[in-house]
Amino acid sequence: MKLLHSGKVRDVYADGDDLILVASDRISVYDVVLPTPIPDKGAVLTRLSLWWFEQLADIVPNHVISAEDVPAEFAGRAIRCRRLEMLPVECIARGYLAGLGLSEYTSGGQISGVPLPAGLVEGSRLPSPVFTPTTKAAVGEHDEFVTLDEVRAEIGKDVADELRDLTLRVYARGAAVAAERGIVVADTKLEFGRDADGRVLLADEVLTPDSSRFWPLDQWEPGRTQFSFDKQLVRDWALGTGWDKTAPGPEVPDEVVALTRARYVEVYERLTGLTW
Repeated sequence: MKLLHSGKVRDVYADGDDLILVASDRISVYDVVLPTPIPDKGAVLTRLSLWWFEQLADIVPNHVISAEDVPAEFAGRAIRCRRLEMLPVECIARGYLAGLGLSEYTSGGQISGVPLPAGLVEGSRLPSPVFTPTTKAAVGEHDEFVTLDEVRAEIGKDVADELRDLTLRVYARGAAVAAERGIVVADTKLEFGRDADGRVLLADEVLTPDSSRFWPLDQWEPGRTQFSFDKQLVRDWALGTGWDKTAPGPEVPDEVVALTRARYVEVYERLTGLTW
């Protein structure tokens, strides 16, 4: 196999006509990869993505060929997948106000050009989910919010509108499934690509603790920081160190590593009903 790309978390290898997508235990916050891995993280991301791909197959096809036909050294954290022409936009759906979306709203009352009502606070549920795309930055650089019109100008109106519609449909399904299991999906980030026939396929990962904010429904309370089953714990810890969000990032202490792993495993078990 040939290594084609090493991202913040995933490594992509060429294997004949297929790709092998390998999820590592690396963790990134604020677009910087931290030097400390989170044990089992890559396996959790892979298994949870595979579970979601099955739940979403009636909405959008995906790039998965096999989770079994992968090199032995990557077993459990790799997917054999189709080669796609990846579309140059991060597709984000937000149902609640948090993170960079909250910062954008606070500064201008909108996110990615989508105006939102006045008076919202951290953790507020939005009147309806919104599509808030960003650029797809290289490792060490930062994604930037873009408007739907800007996405249309780059990739064409029809494809851009399809991405918006698919993103919101995937979010709606994911949020509904998670709510049945006592979990709020505050937001999620998706990636899409086109196959040789021009079809748009869901790719990379889907509705994982790396790509989404998961909150316990029974603890959700607007107006404060929410308890999260995702890497928000690491984000908050990193900011508390005084780190300026530029590489290299700080080493993560053992107790934060252990808590983060536990939260990844718990949300996997709660969503899928499976034991880790």
